[in-house]
Amino acid sequence: MIQYNISALNTEKAEALQHKIDLKTKPLGSLGKLEEMAKHIGCIQNTLSPALKKPVIMVFAADHGIALDGVSPYPQEVTWQMVANFMNGGAAINVFAKQHDIDIRIIDAGVNYDFDKSSGVLNAKIAYGTKSYLNESAMSSEEFEKAMKRGGDLVERIHSEGSNIIGFGEMGIANTSSAAIILHLLSNIELSACVGRGTGWDDEGLQRKYEILGRALSKYRGGNTAEEVLTYFGGFEIVMIAGAMLKAAELKMCIMVDGFIITSALLAASKMNPNILDYCIFTHKSQEKGHQLMLDQLKAKPLLDMGMRLGEGTGAAVAFPLIQSAVNFLNEMASFDEAGVSNAE
Repeated sequence: MIQYNISALNTEKAEALQHKIDLKTKPLGSLGKLEEMAKHIGCIQNTLSPALKKPVIMVFAADHGIALDGVSPYPQEVTWQMVANFMNGGAAINVFAKQHDIDIRIIDAGVNYDFDKSSGVLNAKIAYGTKSYLNESAMSSEEFEKAMKRGGDLVERIHSEGSNIIGFGEMGIANTSSAAIILHLLSNIELSACVGRGTGWDDEGLQRKYEILGRALSKYRGGNTAEEVLTYFGGFEIVMIAGAMLKAAELKMCIMVDGFIITSALLAASKMNPNILDYCIFTHKSQEKGHQLMLDQLKAKPLLDMGMRLGEGTGAAVAFPLIQSAVNFLNEMASFDEAGVSNAE
């Protein structure tokens, strides 16, 4: 198993950062969460003048064998079709990333399709989708290890290009089913509370999805470690994201956490190394049932609650300007002395 050397958050500059924040031309605490975030990012980067350099959102795509067993209203081929849409610039993540000058990378972690080499899709394919965990393990332990490592290697490359803030998105028909089971097994929460409508089930479809996942769980004889759960019930994109997040934390990058699927990868990663949470910025609360339960498990307070549940990394992209605002006020806003403004007694 790959080991990640993730340091606990360095707080030696926390007091000085708070002092710098408090001396800005504003009432104490009046910028609320922006102040907390500025201090957090300053501690991650161990500086009084943090900078967000070359933001990237990595969108990992993969297919799930369970999709063929009726847990999603959409056919499996929508995964590769949406990847093509990403590459053509037509998806929501393209629009928001372009708006905020965020570089996006699209990674084939295990799509049941061969993309043209000229398409621009990064080929990290483990296999042509996972097996159906209704009958057997989604992947082998070797495939799990390979996916973890590939995720980390991709982040290391992006870090070497100068990026110090990264977000993650995903595309994979039926991946809300994996995320629900990950939440259920790693948090010991009733399955019924974890399973949501995904890409849009009605009540009847939701009940069928719940029953199929219940059958899959009834056959599971493994343990409740993150590694075992991800190997049996995960997707290649979820495992790759877990490995990518752990490497990003090891490299002391700021990690923008998106919605339900991405948080399931983080929940698993945090069981492998709890220090990862020191480097996370939770960007939004998804409308997908179960996400609030995940956030509660991680004691996380997201920046936004916009009623979103699209995935793709869209929550991270939409929240990025707020993160930028936290850094900008810390670096650019005048202090009382600089502005010649009288401070409170």
